[in-house]
Amino acid sequence: MGMGMRVIGLVLLLLLLPIFIFLELDAICCYNRPPPLETIVTPIDHSDLPQQVHISQVGQDKMRISWITESPSPATVEYGPSPSANNFSATGTTSSYHYIAYESGEIHDVVIGPLKPNTTYYYRLGYSVQQFNFKTPPSQFPIKFAVVGDLGQTNWTRSTLEHISKSNYDMMLLPGDLSYANSIQPLWDSFGRLVEPLASQRPWMVTQGNHDIEEIPITHTHPFTAYNARWRMPFEESGSDSNLYYSFHVAGVHVIMLGSYADFTPVSSQYKWLQRDLQKIDRGKTPWVVVLIHAPWYNSNKAHQGHVHAYERFVSIIISLVTRVYKGKSDNCGPVHITIGDGGNHEGLATKYIPQARDINIQGG
Repeated sequence: MGMGMRVIGLVLLLLLLPIFIFLELDAICCYNRPPPLETIVTPIDHSDLPQQVHISQVGQDKMRISWITESPSPATVEYGPSPSANNFSATGTTSSYHYIAYESGEIHDVVIGPLKPNTTYYYRLGYSVQQFNFKTPPSQFPIKFAVVGDLGQTNWTRSTLEHISKSNYDMMLLPGDLSYANSIQPLWDSFGRLVEPLASQRPWMVTQGNHDIEEIPITHTHPFTAYNARWRMPFEESGSDSNLYYSFHVAGVHVIMLGSYADFTPVSSQYKWLQRDLQKIDRGKTPWVVVLIHAPWYNSNKAHQGHVHAYERFVSIIISLVTRVYKGKSDNCGPVHITIGDGGNHEGLATKYIPQARDINIQGG
């Protein structure tokens, strides 16, 4: 399986467009859109309120709540299963960062729990009386993921988010290129405000893409400063040493989020961590293994081979069924590869494909 490993059984490799996956595999919905649009900016409504609120799963019964304030505020969360939201409270940490002349707001990070599965919780942040709510994922099948790559900030992004909001999904998986900030830090703030209505209600689990990088030789050598500060994922819980790659369980699924822009050579920390993580998987407890990464390992699109703004899936030429692929050939023990790369980025849809491989057929759209 790619990095010198082969996972026996079904693995979905989800790589970058909106697609909804029911693990019963009874429905798949995709969305194609016309040529590129300009980036939109989502302004701040009330500077004294928590903003850019988003949540992510930590372990199997906790949730991390992250938000930003313009002025100092306590990193505290009051929460509970009733609208009063005062059953429990938790305290976390506050941080900030700077990039050239940009200074971030106060970034608050609080882990709450233990929480019950498939349950709605209400919560308030810091000094604010504003109330939010979220629903925890189920503890067993069925579970419904929304998977979106290259989300960006365009009117297509708005359309994608509206589409997702109607799906009653349990968890968002986002394999890179979140904000399309391209080092312009205020666009990270704009993105956080744009996605807050959804990201504050369901866990969003993300990994990085090339448009999430900021790096200036010599003066700023940390390539994912904003991403790491704003979108902290549960990497430590999975034994990873980096926020750029990690794994977690949800219901009966083991999800692995890999880092295309972290070293993945056989001597790298990511490679060794992945080996250990795969060895620990118990298919009796998590019969499904889902792996996400920004740059797809297989695709037939002519647009910059490496991260593809299009949808593709591997299908048998003869019987038109999903084909598993290993080392470039059909293999019943290999993973299923799906490329999903057009959630709303301003660069538009890549529509030109190279000739199909000899024994596998890649369906694009």
